[in-house]
Amino acid sequence: MKYYLRNSTLFIRGAFRAASTGPLGGIGNVSTLLVCQVEEPSGTPEEQVIGNHVSAEGLSREYFGLVTGSGIKHLSVLQYDFISVFILRSPAKDPAGKNGAFDIVIYSGEGFSDAALLGALVTGTEAKSEGINCAGCGCTGAPGDRIIVASEGAIIHTSCDSGTEAGKRIRECIRFGMSQASREARPENRPALFVFSRFGEGHFAEWTPEQCPYYPCHFEGQRCDYCYCPFYPCGDEELGQYVTGSNGREVWNCSRCGLLHEPRIADYLKRNPEASVKELKSLKKS
Repeated sequence: MKYYLRNSTLFIRGAFRAASTGPLGGIGNVSTLLVCQVEEPSGTPEEQVIGNHVSAEGLSREYFGLVTGSGIKHLSVLQYDFISVFILRSPAKDPAGKNGAFDIVIYSGEGFSDAALLGALVTGTEAKSEGINCAGCGCTGAPGDRIIVASEGAIIHTSCDSGTEAGKRIRECIRFGMSQASREARPENRPALFVFSRFGEGHFAEWTPEQCPYYPCHFEGQRCDYCYCPFYPCGDEELGQYVTGSNGREVWNCSRCGLLHEPRIADYLKRNPEASVKELKSLKKS
């Protein structure tokens, strides 16, 4: 999986087995997940809006999509091991500010069975309600809130209620993420990125490129646009290797990889978000 933002649309690309409660939703194999921004209703059906964005990007017709009224300043991205969650809140249109809608995309880097995908929809919906209550922001969400759940790889998880390993991570991401998504738009023109850290008792830490205490973690003059790699875990043994993590599970360790920190590579990937690891490696060698 890798994701990028183009023309106020979030694109998530991969080889997914996915379930969606959005327009033309259901369950199936797709290569694209997207969340399109529409600032003002135009009368165009959501299905057509989504299809137009897919066509403009030159992508295949295998996709699930959602439509939102907010831009990337309202996007929160949360990563907890093999789970990534994208939350977008559309600003409320009522005077009380209570009915902003929330759109959520849940991704697992470990394969889900169809039953687990459907279970994750329920777990995600429950976690959204819990998160809104915990945030105490007065937001209620809306009946039209939609969720997409997608996974890649061989099936590892056959269920995904809140007591499973996958369900716990989804629940924690969404509960925490709702409090962030409910805040006012950030002044920076970029999404908010939170990564679960096990230092101390475990908590979500926000990453920003400014005043990073670890700079330079690879080399002087490095670029930090892709501090959290969109290819992770790439599985390329020239760039990293699997190691045993503190929880006994195998995790991909690419701490010595500086490929996306090369200025020329970072610029190229920004211009060509569909580029593969192989293509970027060839560019570096050239």
